[in-house]
Amino acid sequence: MAKKIEINIESYGLYSPHTGKKEIPSIIKFTDTIPVGLDIEFGYVLRIKKAKGKKITFKIEHPPFKNENGDKAKPFTGELYVRSNDFRFFLGDTFWNPLQDKIGNWTLTTWLDNKEVAKKTLIMV
Repeated sequence: MAKKIEINIESYGLYSPHTGKKEIPSIIKFTDTIPVGLDIEFGYVLRIKKAKGKKITFKIEHPPFKNENGDKAKPFTGELYVRSNDFRFFLGDTFWNPLQDKIGNWTLTTWLDNKEVAKKTLIMV
């Protein structure tokens, strides 16, 4: 009998700074509204059970701002593979200068094997 994959958003909102290493940042506050400021970390944590080896793809859509070349920045995208049968995944970002162009809706979406499994819009104020 096939195992039923379980996926839920464990937390979302403001987090402790993310070091980029394997550990998941700690939730500071559950919220849909995020204050824009330097060193503010935001996003969500997914808990994924019984999906080891499956592919996760993700996208962060953001307000229009310019990239380092002066062009309109594209949504952030990426992929990774579930590394265990009880896996936690942080999808998020932090703000950088200039801050003013980061205000607005940021939508974070995650797919597992091309099926949407989580979507959350956070409002940056």
